[in-house]
Amino acid sequence: MRILFITANRLGDAILSTGLLDHLIHAYPAARITVACGPVAEGVFHHMPSLDRIIVIPKQPFGRHWLPLWRTAVARRWDLVVDIRGSALSFLVRTRQRAVMRGGGSGPKIVQLAAVLGVHPAPPPVVWFAPEDAARAAALSPPGRPVIVLAPTANWAPKIWPAERFVDLFHRLTATCLPGAIPAVIAGPGDTEAAMAAPVLHALPGAIDLIGRLSLPGIAAFLSRSRLFVGNDSGLMHLAAAAGVPTLGLFGPTSAAEYAPVGRCAAALKGREKTMDSLSVDAALEAAARLLAQ
Repeated sequence: MRILFITANRLGDAILSTGLLDHLIHAYPAARITVACGPVAEGVFHHMPSLDRIIVIPKQPFGRHWLPLWRTAVARRWDLVVDIRGSALSFLVRTRQRAVMRGGGSGPKIVQLAAVLGVHPAPPPVVWFAPEDAARAAALSPPGRPVIVLAPTANWAPKIWPAERFVDLFHRLTATCLPGAIPAVIAGPGDTEAAMAAPVLHALPGAIDLIGRLSLPGIAAFLSRSRLFVGNDSGLMHLAAAAGVPTLGLFGPTSAAEYAPVGRCAAALKGREKTMDSLSVDAALEAAARLLAQ
């Protein structure tokens, strides 16, 4: 059986779609799955079971990024095409069955995604990483001490909590809930992400520097060993929740109702005035303590 799964260009949405992929992997254990995704999300799927290939779709003006995918996909006969992008391409390839996401959905994003295949309850996101990723994560983790991962970056300035509040929250967590904890500061690749994360990293001497230094599977492996994650609404927040670490997502102008982190121990905290400045350290500390108590 051949399945074409067309997923998101953005990292967070691609991670949220892994629950639907995991459902397909278990529903069709003999299937070979081709995943089409944006460049930033490619690493999410590297170690996915049942993977046939990954087709990367770099975004281009006027929708020209769909043409290379169509040229590749049209040469095959598919058994199932699942398209969470709602693209016209899904109707231009040969397939026995197709499931295409329509616009205008509401409620949690994973519920919207699950509706594409009529799956209920909505399957939670998952992570996949290799033994070598787990080994490197173990080497980076301090033995016998809990790690608090801080993710102070985002793709939009209004989504960023002030750096000094991340630092204050870490000190207050170590004074109350997690004595002896080590901070790890995490960010994506590139100079922009590094510049956003630098104030937090420099304010916490001895922090584990994970700014652009690990692949996405490596980050997932490290997160799975950590004690707590606190970060802005971002793809890394969704990766943390999927990895199973207690995850506190910080929200201001974006929708926590739709994009709250989903995992076995995850929560969203939203600023009262829909701004990150209105989100206090006291509120974050209380929410983190509740997660840790679970």
